[in-house]
Amino acid sequence: MSAIALTQINDRARELAPGISISLVVGAAATFLSEHYGAPVMLFALLLGLSLNFLAGEGKCKAGIEFTARSVLRIGVALLGMRITLEQIAALGWKPFALVVILVLVTISASVLAARLMGFKRIFGMLTGGATAICGASAALALAAALPSHPQKEKATLFTVIGVSALSTLAMILYPMIANAFGLSPQQAGVFLGATIHDVAQVVGAGYSMSPETGDTATVVKLMRVAMLLPVIVAAAMVTRMQGAETGGKRPPLLPWFAVAFLALACINSTGWVPALVQGGVNEASRWCLVVSIAALGMKTQLKELATVGIKPILLMVGETVFLVVLVLLLMHWGL
Repeated sequence: MSAIALTQINDRARELAPGISISLVVGAAATFLSEHYGAPVMLFALLLGLSLNFLAGEGKCKAGIEFTARSVLRIGVALLGMRITLEQIAALGWKPFALVVILVLVTISASVLAARLMGFKRIFGMLTGGATAICGASAALALAAALPSHPQKEKATLFTVIGVSALSTLAMILYPMIANAFGLSPQQAGVFLGATIHDVAQVVGAGYSMSPETGDTATVVKLMRVAMLLPVIVAAAMVTRMQGAETGGKRPPLLPWFAVAFLALACINSTGWVPALVQGGVNEASRWCLVVSIAALGMKTQLKELATVGIKPILLMVGETVFLVVLVLLLMHWGL
């Protein structure tokens, strides 16, 4: 490597270091608060990031915060592939898989339609619908990374992350009560919780609060939903590729690199050759990347702009969540 290239790399590292460092500090603080107070770590990262939004203006931290919100986010999404295996999905049979495919397709389609009817851009419906149908904040961030740049995209992404984090926490408390009210068996309750709660952590908390069997089933069904992240990202990329004018004429790649990495890691994890220590390390690295990138995303957001969203986006997300619960209960009643 030439001396000029080394100098450029060194200069770039110096430019990014302040912003990356502050994002790491905010991520560590959010993790500490989450562990001690029990609220979602993503929510703490967002709120702390928002409180430091002045750092993303013109200054030493700007470049590093931009890099963290974009590139570190995509790394975290790619590493999510290590959470799932094909064997886990096959173990429950075809019915839960069919249920997951139907609920993801119907929920995202209904969300995009509802967003349009309420006067929002299609991108907001895709973000909220994907977050609701797949895996909460992680899905919102993954879809945001795959969708083209848009003046409102970051604000929509932040609002979606805040919304699904709050709704997931509420669901962790309420949904086990719903499962008991409907007299669901432990396995049925696991399918219900895994198919309806947005974030993985809250699914695990709700499932194992009922029984070990319910927790195991809920976790696997949730991982099926996580597996749907790849085809949804590809579909989003295809839609935006066909409408390349939205990105100024430059079409995004048909399959983003982080989606390829997600699939590759899922296949590697399915071989059974990955030691538990490595798997745990990759999952923790993914969590850290997502938390740190959300903190950076929060720092990039102007609070006065986020405060202008109004009541309609809140109604949209609550409506999507209720729609998902009703849809899953109906599908289970019909034998799926």
